[in-house]
Formats: sequence, C-alpha cells, structure tokens
Amino acid sequence: MASTPIRPDPWQSLAALTAARIGLGRAGGSVPTQPQLAFQLAHARARDAVLQDLDVDALNAQLTGAGFESLRLASAAKDRATFIARPDLGRILDDASRQQLETRAQSAPFDCAVVIADGLSARAVLAHAVPLLTELCARLAPSEWRLAPVAIVRQGRVAIGDEVGVLLPARMTVLLIGERPGLSSPDSLGIYLTHDPLPGRSNAERNCLSNIRPPEGLSYAVAAHKLAYLMHEARRRQLSGVELKEDAPPLQLMGSAAAGMARLSD
Repeated sequence: MASTPIRPDPWQSLAALTAARIGLGRAGGSVPTQPQLAFQLAHARARDAVLQDLDVDALNAQLTGAGFESLRLASAAKDRATFIARPDLGRILDDASRQQLETRAQSAPFDCAVVIADGLSARAVLAHAVPLLTELCARLAPSEWRLAPVAIVRQGRVAIGDEVGVLLPARMTVLLIGERPGLSSPDSLGIYLTHDPLPGRSNAERNCLSNIRPPEGLSYAVAAHKLAYLMHEARRRQLSGVELKEDAPPLQLMGSAAAGMARLSD
C-alpha cells in the first residue's frame, strides 16, 4: 500500500522563528504523525505543570543559597485538587499562616514584600523565581529598600499577595507566580506589583510582567530592569495599576557611567 505523501506548507520556513505550531504540513486530510505526537506531548506537559505540587524544600534551598530569608505559608486550599476547583481559597491564607504573620508583624512597614506562589505552574516557580529575584536585588540599593523575608505560598493565587502585604506589613508587594501553561510554555513566570496591598484590590490596581522564561520568553535581566522601574515609580507616585505605565529606558542603552541610574534610583 502506497504511503500518503506529506505536502509541505509554505509557512514552514517561518517555523524556526517561533514556538507556535505553524507550517506543519499535511498528510492526506490531517497533520503528519510527528507534529501530532508533539502536540500530545505538549498537552501532557501543560497538564502536568498545573497538577504538580510545589517542592517547597527545593525552593527554600534555592533562596537560602542566594542569601534570602524566607517564610513558609499556605493558602486555604488544602491540596492541589481543592486549589484547582476552588480559586477563592487560593486567594486567602490558611489560619496557621495568618497567625504566623500576625505573630511576627513589625511596627514599621517594609518597603516591599516579595511573595512567591506556585499558581498554575510550580515548575515555572522552581525554574525562574530565584534567578529573577537575584537580578532584581542587584538593581535595588539596600539603603533605599527594606525588603521583607520572601514569603513562599503553597496553592496560592495572585490576590493572596494582598493579605501577605497587609499582615507583614509592607507598602507594596511583588508577587512571582507560575502562569497558566500554554502548549508551548509550561514554565512561564508572571510578576504582579501592587502598591498599598489590601484585600479586595482588583487586577486593574496591579502591574503585570508576563512570560519570564529565558531564552524563549523575557530574560531575567530585562524583567528585573522593568520591575525595578515600576517599583521606583510606584513608590514615587504612590500608585500601581492602569495609571502606572512601564516606560523603563531600554536596558541596552544604559551605560556604566551612572551606577545610580543602573539602579533606577529616584
């Protein structure tokens, strides 16, 4: 029996420039076997990323090795199945975590609280959170920024950073979270900046940087550069969200002549 020839796709030459599924060709009335199997593998990886539990010990070891103090917290979603079925429980701390923060609350607020939550991809958090945080701290003058211990939150969603920020307390929160996996990006990290965190804040009151996953997505250096700019502007203007635009100068144009400018200080 003669095999059905694969008809080439005119877009095939562009496939090397993107992870998107273009130029797959045709085999009869369907796509060829190899792209079909690759699609099924990508779908399985995306599902695995959503279902994977965060290895808190491994993340804590990364933070300790990079010189960061950390706190271990958890949302009110007791396990991964509950986290997926009840998004509302992923937005609030459990009682033990709330009590832990209340016990260590400080009279003077921190300038910023960094929160790392697994979100919908623990894989993204383990791969990218600590390298990004290291890049960020290299751009923040210690004399100008008093950072809270890094809060690791299991089964956490974006809004949980507001409660952490209130209880620490902190003037702003930077939340690093695993984004919803796509079929070409199961390990994408997102950043959410919120000035004056309070429970009930809407997403319109936050700034977001997305798709941090070098080399395919945003690099750590570029993401940290943009985030440092937003943090300084949020503090200067006392706001975040739709009224705060990310207008950081191009990273490659910043020379070594001004170390203060490299830190984006006020």
